[in-house]
Amino acid sequence: MSGTYLSPEELAARWDVKIETLQRWRCEGVGPRFLKMERRIRYRLEDIASYESDSLRSSVAAAQAVCA
Repeated sequence: MSGTYLSPEELAARWDVKIETLQRWRCEGVGPRFLKMERRIRYRLEDIASYESDSLRSSVAAAQAVCA
């Protein structure tokens, strides 16, 4: 399963965020889609890449327009 999936620890390291942030995002429905199998959480690389791509902004104004 490794190679196409990241654990929460691996994704937290990739994005330099706390694991607790990813936990909160999952509860709030924020962040990339994830798999929950039994007690394990995994993120597909394709979902991470898609989320990262959708989060790209060319300016602060573009980012604010999304929030408005």
